[in-house]
Amino acid sequence: QVQLVESGGGLVQAGDSLRVSCAASGRSFSMYAKAWFRQAPGKEREFVAAISWSGSTTYYADSVKGRFIISRDNAKNMVYLQMNSLKPEDTAVYYCAAGVLGSVVGSATNFGSWGQGTQVTVSS
Repeated sequence: QVQLVESGGGLVQAGDSLRVSCAASGRSFSMYAKAWFRQAPGKEREFVAAISWSGSTTYYADSVKGRFIISRDNAKNMVYLQMNSLKPEDTAVYYCAAGVLGSVVGSATNFGSWGQGTQVTVSS
């Protein structure tokens, strides 16, 4: 089991950048793929980005492609999401997750461990 704790959320203005982090503990952290999901008020949780266990392969939702970058540091047991050119529609609670990259990369069912989330609010 992997325990995940997100940090780095906050209130920013449209066009700003923000990096959220995810600290992991537990066995075999480096063996798991990692992902970021988000959930806005009144909406379902949605996939944002994912990264393979080695960090060599990344995946992004179309809505964030070209603006967000997911990365990981297995030596530090950390996963990051660099968010650039933020928009008000990026406002959500951002969750870190650990699991596998299945045939449908963005499926939440592929990820068995979740953090508590960190709030990101983008004002216009």
